[in-house]
Amino acid sequence: MIRNVVGSVLALAGATAAVWSPFRAWYDGRHGRTYRIDDLFTGITDARAEVIGSILLPFAFAALLTLVGVVIRSRWPVALAGLVVLGFTVLWMVRVGQVEDGIGVGSDGRGLGTGVALALGGGVLLLLGALVMSGRPKPHATRVDGPATRPSDGPATRPTDGPATRPSDGPPDSPPPEDRT
Repeated sequence: MIRNVVGSVLALAGATAAVWSPFRAWYDGRHGRTYRIDDLFTGITDARAEVIGSILLPFAFAALLTLVGVVIRSRWPVALAGLVVLGFTVLWMVRVGQVEDGIGVGSDGRGLGTGVALALGGGVLLLLGALVMSGRPKPHATRVDGPATRPSDGPATRPTDGPATRPSDGPPDSPPPEDRT
C-alpha cells in the first residue's frame, strides 16, 4: 500500500509539473503554450497558438491519464502519461534544434527555459511513479480440488497420470498395505 501512495504522489507531482510547463518560458523567452501542436509535426514557426491548440493539450491528456491510473491503481496509464510527456518534449526539442541549428542554454535567458526542464522532470517523475507503484493486488487463487496434503498425513506424492496419492493409500477396495502379498 505504501508503494502505491508514494508512486501516486510522484505521478501527481510529475503531472503537475508537465501541465505547468507550457506556462513557463521554453526557448528564448517564448512560452510553451504559444507553440502549436501542428508545429511539432511540420516544423516550428513564429505563429502563435491558442491555449487549447498548443503543446498544453498533450500534457493535459497525460495528466488525465495519470489521474485515471492513480484512481484505478494501475501503473500502465501512468507510464503511458510519462511517455507522452517525454515524447512531445523531445519532439519539440528536435524541431527547435532544426530551426535554430542547435539548441543551447544561456545564462542571459536565451536558449532553453525552465518550461522544458519542468516538462522533462515531470515526464521522469511520471515514469518513476509508475515504477514505484505496485498496482492492484492480485486476487488470491483458491484450489478447486483442495489442498494437496492433509496436515496429519504428511507429504503427498503426485504421479503424472492420476490424482494425488499417499504412500499408505491404495485402491479403495484393497486391504491395508501390510496384508498385500
